[in-house]
Amino acid sequence: MPSVRPSVSEQIVARVLQEVAKREAKVPFQEIKARSRACPEPRDALAALLQPGCTVIAEIKRTAPGREVIADIAAPERLARELEAGGAKVIACHTSKRGFHGSLEEMLRVRGAVEVPILCRDFIVDPYQVHEARCYGADMIPLRAAVLEQPRLEALIDRVESLGMAALVEVRTPEEASRAVAAHASIVGVNARDFATMQLNRKAFQEIAPGLPSRIIRVALSGVRDPSELLSYAASGADAVVIGETIVTSSNPREATQALVAAGQHPSCPSR
Repeated sequence: MPSVRPSVSEQIVARVLQEVAKREAKVPFQEIKARSRACPEPRDALAALLQPGCTVIAEIKRTAPGREVIADIAAPERLARELEAGGAKVIACHTSKRGFHGSLEEMLRVRGAVEVPILCRDFIVDPYQVHEARCYGADMIPLRAAVLEQPRLEALIDRVESLGMAALVEVRTPEEASRAVAAHASIVGVNARDFATMQLNRKAFQEIAPGLPSRIIRVALSGVRDPSELLSYAASGADAVVIGETIVTSSNPREATQALVAAGQHPSCPSR
């Protein structure tokens, strides 16, 4: 019988696990685990997301898989300070070199430059990565329901929270959202982008968010480009939005952030 070609997600998971194994060969799991537990306390990402209005999570983003360079970011620490000055309550840092041109070391430098919580943007599938991200300054960790079996998803949420961080469970379908709820996720991010096709489904948030329990913080990822779209997501129940490309391609990232933050704080913007 012909062999079945692995899906895009399966290929990514396999590659990530290979890279993790290489790093673990240099720094054993027990050592990275001990280091993570000796780190200073994480910043309170939950509190940042629960502020009135719709919170802006500003993403430092150079590129994305299959795309040309979006922005030439030579000084991410300086950019992070501009985003914080513009009112962003959380800053997201890509830590994958492949596809995103980021690194754990850069995330650590960014964290040292600002006071707001840091969201690690990476493909997290293994406990080693959770402890590693904490060592490099992460306060919030993303977990993609699509690539994690339910027991692994639940175990990783527990591990993230045991370190004082917040787990952002990314979903793309109502079925994945139901799994996130069953795993007792506190934060659910609805990602409008299908990474198998790279297509955007801007209606995904509207289809999923209303069905989530009121206890869950709702985050919109991908497809937010301007204040009007932020308000649209907020009207559908978004407590926060992740915005990267619009900000990093602006001639004035601070002002671009301020405009988005102002929209999220407008009296017409629904608030938890």
